[in-house]
Amino acid sequence: MGRDLAAEFPVARRTFEEADARLGMALSRLCFEGPEEVLRATENAQPAILTASVAAYRVLVETTGLAPAAVAGHSLGEWSALVAAGALALGDAVAGVRERGRLMQEAVPAGEGAMAAILGLEAEAVAALCAEAAAGDVLVPANLNGGGQVVVAGHTRAVNRLLPLAAAQGARVRLLAVSAPFHCPLMEPAAGGLARHLAGVVFHPSRLPVVTSVEARPVRDAAELPGLLVKQVTAPVRWEETVRALAALGATLALETGPGRVLSGLTRRIAPSLVSIPAGDADGIALAREALAA
Repeated sequence: MGRDLAAEFPVARRTFEEADARLGMALSRLCFEGPEEVLRATENAQPAILTASVAAYRVLVETTGLAPAAVAGHSLGEWSALVAAGALALGDAVAGVRERGRLMQEAVPAGEGAMAAILGLEAEAVAALCAEAAAGDVLVPANLNGGGQVVVAGHTRAVNRLLPLAAAQGARVRLLAVSAPFHCPLMEPAAGGLARHLAGVVFHPSRLPVVTSVEARPVRDAAELPGLLVKQVTAPVRWEETVRALAALGATLALETGPGRVLSGLTRRIAPSLVSIPAGDADGIALAREALAA
């Protein structure tokens, strides 16, 4: 993850070096070489994904003159968006998401929480099924991803009760390989810890609109940002509404700078008028450069 960018672009290499220095660990080596089981630990994965995302963004800015109209991120990606918008220093962001990952991992004992993807049902139908399956446990929609995709989170036993109910209504269901049930009330202890951490972090007014996934609206005010990041830990990711808000700002091209291409696929389904390009590696950046030059 990010190795091709660091090898080809000095600005990407400097981004990884900056993250290494702030965390006091060889995050870059973990990204480039693994081992995968260590990289997948939430407290490592979150700063790793953030650093790779910011590295790709900085390469785009340096090589294309990219000047975004707005930025947004899906869950963790919102921290990367804040760095891109100048609202949060990279060092503060990687330290913040490492703490966020640690707090999230510790909030729920291993095995007690789960997440599952429900495909083919509208969000309202999934919410009703969650209420039916909860039976006194926690079970809520966690990612409102659009395109008929809703991810739920809560107690493992409640998720297991939900799956056959959703399947009976014609949905495709899939348990997700996650280390904790994110974006649900079980994360309250993590939200409290993150609030205490962010009390010592400096935020700046954003240079461009950051469409927050918590409220699906553009934000620039530095005073609002810490509270939104804290709320995000327990609130659902309103990704479909976020993409529609970006399109309403007049966006015609969406560049996904994080590793992978999941958001590009979702964006195409939500707002077909948006040209969506995964631009998190060297090949994607070449495609983005062509699109920006057109």
